[in-house]
Amino acid sequence: SRPVLSATMFANLLVSALAFNGPALRPRAAARSSAVMSFESEIGAQPPLGFFDPLGLLNEADQERFDRLRYVEVKHGRICMLAVLGHIVTAAGVRLPGDIAYGLPFADVPNGLKALEVVPAAGLAQIFAFVGFLELAVMKDVTGESEFPGDFRNGALDFGWDSFSPEEQESKRAIELNNGRAAQMGILALMVHEKLDNNPYIINSLLGSPVPFN
Repeated sequence: SRPVLSATMFANLLVSALAFNGPALRPRAAARSSAVMSFESEIGAQPPLGFFDPLGLLNEADQERFDRLRYVEVKHGRICMLAVLGHIVTAAGVRLPGDIAYGLPFADVPNGLKALEVVPAAGLAQIFAFVGFLELAVMKDVTGESEFPGDFRNGALDFGWDSFSPEEQESKRAIELNNGRAAQMGILALMVHEKLDNNPYIINSLLGSPVPFN
């Protein structure tokens, strides 16, 4: 009958579609499983999340790709740790002596993103130029002696690193990585709450100790 024929045709089409798509899906799953096995023991893959790559950035990735992403993560973490520290220090009222520009004392520069509105364009250009210089000439593996992503000692700055055991070095690298991750979320939260209601330290307010801001 026609209903039975239609059902049979639909079943055949469904089976054909699954047969066509099945092999295409299996390599993806295999690639992701391979990535997990390759990088699940790397520093930063730790409880409770373990190897966490929801965007699939490491699917079918090799060690070079992983090291590049880890380098970017470490660098952004370091920048954000400095940003959070700078935000807290300036919010506490600490300022450099003198003027940041002619007729504009450091003491008159507001906190947070508001500072971008008062610092002259030439001053911002100097900041970007200085950061660019650090990025291109200083904060990199200049000598080729780097032992891991983010190692910028370049045979000069050591601060006793070589005196630590391999376990201590791994622990310190993990601490830096986790602090950098927290700082990335922290500075983002400070900027968002500043733009929402000019109260970046909202947790202090909730605890009954508000922080005056601008």
